[in-house]
Amino acid sequence: MAVYTSVNQFELEDFLEQYNLGKLIFYDGILEGIENSNYKIFMQEGNFILTLFEKRVDSKDIPFFMNLQKHLSNHGFHCPVPIENKNKDIISLLCNKKAIIISFLEGKKIDNPQSHHCLQVGKMISKFQQITKSFDNTRKNTLDINNWKFIFSKCLEVTNHDFKDLIEPIKNELNYLQKCWPKNLPQGIIHGDLFKDNIFFKNGKLTGLIDFYFSCNDFYTYELAITTNAWCFDTKDGFNKNNFDSLLNGYQKNSDISNDEKKYFNTILRGAAMRILVTRLHDQLFHLDGALVNPKDPIEYFNILKWHQENSVFNS
Repeated sequence: MAVYTSVNQFELEDFLEQYNLGKLIFYDGILEGIENSNYKIFMQEGNFILTLFEKRVDSKDIPFFMNLQKHLSNHGFHCPVPIENKNKDIISLLCNKKAIIISFLEGKKIDNPQSHHCLQVGKMISKFQQITKSFDNTRKNTLDINNWKFIFSKCLEVTNHDFKDLIEPIKNELNYLQKCWPKNLPQGIIHGDLFKDNIFFKNGKLTGLIDFYFSCNDFYTYELAITTNAWCFDTKDGFNKNNFDSLLNGYQKNSDISNDEKKYFNTILRGAAMRILVTRLHDQLFHLDGALVNPKDPIEYFNILKWHQENSVFNS
């Protein structure tokens, strides 16, 4: 989450007239994240999240994201639920951008996850996969290896920056991934963005999942790889095997990992690291003036990538 589009109180109150949520009490921008503009809005009828969709989200994909959340919620999965306006529409317009309101999810992110957090995250992933097998909608992954290469090509247009030492290693790794990326692994709907700020806990218990705007069809192990990189590495201590073992144990409560998935998992982990590395590099080089968002350090994921180039999570 982040704030790229500034919304004043008059604009917001006028927008909220479309909904049956009572009067606006207070609102505040949410700085975490990088994709869309998000505000917490406090209404007479409760607390909600307002999202304005920015450049990286194609408006034609928004119904997929909303339908997915409704499907999950209808099957007992804890996630925000889209709110209809007075015309029974979910998608509205604010500041000339597509906008939605979703229910507020209790809890907060965990900054320093422990093994018991990772166990719950693994269970949640397997539950997500089981529920979405009955979800009929599909969406292509629009942030696959071809998109990584395109994003990196944009980065090459900027020559005066502090990350020049990353350029050749990224070029070499993209060539490796292009040659070695698997083609026929088990797949289905994935969340695609299971970072610590998208999974909430309260009193040590996982309360739910937010931010579905990377959800798509892809390898199940790609979901697991993204999560491994986000939850099982620390900037100070590196790979945390206890966290990984717990994540895997939780995942295997309802989902199995085939031998082929294990065989290619290291490559997929490297790809999952590359995705974040190139997008963070891009956001550092093309940071929008005035945007209330904190670009994240690409070096963190460069170090994760290097670890995977030299090690295996199954043998550490």
